[in-house]
Amino acid sequence: MDPQELRDTIISATLPHVAFDGWTWKALQAGAADAGLGNDDALRAFPSGMTEAVDHFADLADRRMMTALEAMPLDTMRVKERVSAAIRVRLESNGAQREAVRRAGAFLSMPQNAALATRITLRTVNAIWYAAGDTSTDFSFYTKRGLLLPVYTATVLFWLADESEGFADTWDFLDRRLGDVLKLPGLKGRIAHAFARALPGSRMPRRPRRAAS
Repeated sequence: MDPQELRDTIISATLPHVAFDGWTWKALQAGAADAGLGNDDALRAFPSGMTEAVDHFADLADRRMMTALEAMPLDTMRVKERVSAAIRVRLESNGAQREAVRRAGAFLSMPQNAALATRITLRTVNAIWYAAGDTSTDFSFYTKRGLLLPVYTATVLFWLADESEGFADTWDFLDRRLGDVLKLPGLKGRIAHAFARALPGSRMPRRPRRAAS
């Protein structure tokens, strides 16, 4: 089992335990045991502890989203519909693990994890735009990601509290937010400028990876 497969296997088996034990070594070791692995395998997979485990959980969700979107007729959709579909696929894939997502949010909200939270969220937003067909490398790269960032984070928070059937209220909320944010005059330029300044000298992220088949 290669390192990424090992991490994927342990994280997938750990998620049910996170609902009760949070993102802790206890949960990770229980997940490893469920996968037929030992505590030494959990330590080998995540030597940096819970920051690495939560980071990998988000990365796995991104990769699964990219894989699922490849089976959808995105080329027949408008850009807004592609972005909406990507966010919906990502959230739906974690529909049975909302408590693990909620616990990850609480973990990332700790001051010492602020940089990790920012990196994870930006990586997801970047993956969503790539899935939507965006290949920009100019100033619009920052504009698009800056516009989507608050929409994505607000939608996740709404989804975590949504008790409507099939998360129907969340999808309505997402569609409204995507529609509204593109109508505000002058917002694109201001966000692009602020976003670019927040990432001085940064390189454009690489195309996101797909989940292993």
